[in-house]
Amino acid sequence: MESEKLTCSIGVMAYNEEANIAPLLEALLKQNLSVCSLQEICVVASGCTDRTEDIVRDFMRRDARIKLLVQKQRQGKASAINLYLSQAPGDVFIIESGDTQPDTDTIEKLVKPFLDPGVGMTGGRPVPVNSENTFVGFTVHLLWNLHHRISLVRPKLGELVAFRNVVREIPNDTAVDEASIEAIIRGAGLRLVYIGEARVFNKGAENVRDFLKQRRRIAIGHLHLKHKQDYSVSTTSWKNILGPLIRETRWGGKTLAW
Repeated sequence: MESEKLTCSIGVMAYNEEANIAPLLEALLKQNLSVCSLQEICVVASGCTDRTEDIVRDFMRRDARIKLLVQKQRQGKASAINLYLSQAPGDVFIIESGDTQPDTDTIEKLVKPFLDPGVGMTGGRPVPVNSENTFVGFTVHLLWNLHHRISLVRPKLGELVAFRNVVREIPNDTAVDEASIEAIIRGAGLRLVYIGEARVFNKGAENVRDFLKQRRRIAIGHLHLKHKQDYSVSTTSWKNILGPLIRETRWGGKTLAW
């Protein structure tokens, strides 16, 4: 029913995303929506030195819902998110990275649970587009398959998330922005919901050096989160990881299911 429709805003965090920003905006504009009314798609361009901003401005001339916020210097994703949150309208905020692509019904699936007032945050299933035929590609797929298995039981939300309008700022120094939002939402007494059918396609690291650098940064970010916000996500506990890891693989390193 029209009276039950939620209003939502999408914030896209982008740094030099000229190759992906147009397909991403097209995908967001073509979402199949019934439970929510899309108020805006706000791109925060942080320190971009390519054509990202120009491409977004072209889209702004086509659709008044598209907006652009520019940070001349790159200040980190948390800073970009806070800039978006400072002006975002709507009942539900959605944050998506500029290097991802959602399925056509992903936004609808993320927003629908908010018809339940006890739900505070939802997250979709990140699906890597890396080839599985390399060591790093295999590892990236294993990582996100484990994330999926764990989140089905104990939600851990990332890559594309939606949350109720109760968060207006996250710590500027966090390296794990979605986890920081989780902490605020849980602190407000609201539930997390993982939507495994809401797929968002992403590209993981392509070499060992970048993979290790990324995982080290995230691990340090979770330690900082525990210290600053006294919160740990479900994937930081070996008790939560061990069972899904055994089910996902068998001795010899071959996967059981992808």
